[in-house]
Amino acid sequence: MSVLPLVFTSGWASGINAYAVVLLLGIFGATGLTDEVPASLQRTDVLIVAGVLFLCEVVADKIPYVDSVWDSVHTVVRPVSGAVVGALLAGQSGSLSDIAAGAVGGSTALVSHFVKAGTRMAINTSPEPLSNIVVSIAEDLGVAGLVTFAMFNPEAAAIIAAVLLAAGLALLIFLWSRIRRFLRRRAQRREEKRLATEARARTTGAPPL
Repeated sequence: MSVLPLVFTSGWASGINAYAVVLLLGIFGATGLTDEVPASLQRTDVLIVAGVLFLCEVVADKIPYVDSVWDSVHTVVRPVSGAVVGALLAGQSGSLSDIAAGAVGGSTALVSHFVKAGTRMAINTSPEPLSNIVVSIAEDLGVAGLVTFAMFNPEAAAIIAAVLLAAGLALLIFLWSRIRRFLRRRAQRREEKRLATEARARTTGAPPL
């Protein structure tokens, strides 16, 4: 059976929470739930690092504005993780070339990441923090549920991931005005910080940082 559906689903999930994907796949492989997971993802050191980073993401992802900074840092990490996981899965099954699997996993993770990051920017225009927590929990549960489901029904899971990806893109277009508002606010805060630093430097006679 082709590993492409699993690669696509893991790519979608990696764009949302790459560390959860690595951790889940590693646990599934180590416990013998599936033989689709390569040994490199089952290593104890990989599981420990993925677990620690997953806990960091769980916290950062629920704090307004911190989540957007976290997303910015992971603009490269998530697509690369999706590509690497896809290539490893393909190498384990031998039903798809590593390059093709890496391209599918990485590109899917990139699109999924932009949907997540853009949605969070729109949510951060709201003054209350509850929506961040609710959305973050829903994302965590969605990633865990769909990756687990993909172990048993990869084709059905890939269809669900494709629908969620398309719905996310549509939502991103709908929320574009809020995203622009978030970006304007962030640029304004940076400009205010720069002006304050220059003013303080002029007052104290110290060079601006």
